[in-house]
Amino acid sequence: MRVVITGASSGIGAALARYHAARGATLALIARREKELRELAGVLPSLTSPEGAAPRAFTYALDVTDAGAMRQAAQDFVDRAGAPDLVIANAGISVGTLTQEASDLPVFERIMAVNVLGLVNTFAPFIAPMREAGGGTLAGIASVAGIRGLPGAGAYSASKAAAIAYLEALRGELRGSGIRVATVLPGYVETPMTAHNPYPMPFILPVDEAARRIARVIDAGKSYAVVPWQMAVVAKLLRLLPNRVFDAALAGRGRKPRGTGSADPDKRDQLPDSQTR
Repeated sequence: MRVVITGASSGIGAALARYHAARGATLALIARREKELRELAGVLPSLTSPEGAAPRAFTYALDVTDAGAMRQAAQDFVDRAGAPDLVIANAGISVGTLTQEASDLPVFERIMAVNVLGLVNTFAPFIAPMREAGGGTLAGIASVAGIRGLPGAGAYSASKAAAIAYLEALRGELRGSGIRVATVLPGYVETPMTAHNPYPMPFILPVDEAARRIARVIDAGKSYAVVPWQMAVVAKLLRLLPNRVFDAALAGRGRKPRGTGSADPDKRDQLPDSQTR
């Protein structure tokens, strides 16, 4: 199996890489941080499948907002390994933002670019080769934060709502092509970013367990899934709550720490790859 994963240097992306490596997959690992990518690729060969197949990993240090770089990486992987069976667009940024803070405008722009346009840039170069190969799956990692807007996380909630709508549209566009589109909405997952959230995080999952469940719903062919199932119940309730009840429920709730410096390329590591969610 050939699997492409963006945001692979940490968090859910790295856990998904470990999961698929343990099943003997050939991987394309994509993220901005080359050192972390190479370290991850270095340990993956030890994760052999039950059949004894050792994984192969190709690493590509790039930013998913760079469409040209994504096209080059996609072509290189297809040339060397073949069309992927599965592309997981996982790269994302999760930091707090406030509209009234002028310094947060570039953070808004960066979050929307990575979390929305990053999906488009990731999927676009693989569609033609996957069609020629007979199909496959494009999986986008969205978030339950895209169900309703969360105060203090306007950019993140908006980006994930846009991601959900985009993936739904893409699913319709590719109907009958042999390429499936899966939308996965994780709840809270234990990553370095969620460790700093100053509010309760119900049903939080260890990152490797989250990756296992995400992989399982993708393998099952689901077009839309919330992980874990308890958060699916929460998501349905959130959709039904009247605005006054929703607003009152979040009044006084702690807010995600704000991010800084995303417009400056030298400071982008302050907004890490693949943070949840």
